[in-house]
Amino acid sequence: MKKYILISFLFFSLTTYAQQKIITQAIVNTTTNIIAPEEDELQNPGGGNGGMNFRNIMDGETKSVTYLKNNLIKTVLKSDIGRSTILRNNSTGMTTTLLEIMGNKTGFFVSDSEQTELRKKADSMMQSRQKKDTSAIVSTDQRSPTTELVDLGETKKIAGYNCKKALLVTTKFPVIKDTVTVWYTSEIKLQNISSTGGLSGFGNMGAIAGLEKIDGFVMRYEMNMRRNRKMEVEVTKIDTAKEIADKEFDIPKDFEIKPMKDMQGMFGGGRGFQMQRGN
Repeated sequence: MKKYILISFLFFSLTTYAQQKIITQAIVNTTTNIIAPEEDELQNPGGGNGGMNFRNIMDGETKSVTYLKNNLIKTVLKSDIGRSTILRNNSTGMTTTLLEIMGNKTGFFVSDSEQTELRKKADSMMQSRQKKDTSAIVSTDQRSPTTELVDLGETKKIAGYNCKKALLVTTKFPVIKDTVTVWYTSEIKLQNISSTGGLSGFGNMGAIAGLEKIDGFVMRYEMNMRRNRKMEVEVTKIDTAKEIADKEFDIPKDFEIKPMKDMQGMFGGGRGFQMQRGN
């Protein structure tokens, strides 16, 4: 009897594991909606002084299409403002962003190591501002943030896949907590991609903490942003049958592309790019 139970358990485990498909080629359609407070008026996206202010540029609905082929990822975002294309090469650790805004075609590239340095500089600037702000609560706790996945026991279908609802709760010591609501499917995993839409297309700069804890693929997530905004992201379609040509990941020749460090003027010296998370 015990032998029968053990064999049944092993068979069930193998069957469950086999149900999760690892996908190396796919086209994913995603809708991102950033909801602003009703009383918040849309500010002029022109940053002044020749710069581009991205403070409210993502408000409203944005459609995106993500192309995955092995270690290559391409995300195309379309909105009323313009079109952006983010090309990611996981083999080289490089991310190239192409921007088509008001007839201008520009772009920049950045390596993973450079993005790490940019995050360190941003954290350092934030700490410096907190020290100068006498009303701010400055923590001396040096522990790294931790993220916990909390299963809520709810399920529903999204784009044909069975999904579970959970919370990603990130604690920034001593008391600050960020919470992201996610719906994920355990039926599939996309190679090199944990989620699409929202901040996920922006290379490592847009990574959401704790996604590595999810055994599957995120089909929807909801999170709070700065200035009382809310982001809702949902996958609407996943096509795993269509063949993707290698040329889909080529960089067009009619774009003026520079290193990201040379593009500070475009972003208003770094002041206008407001994609930070937070409650």
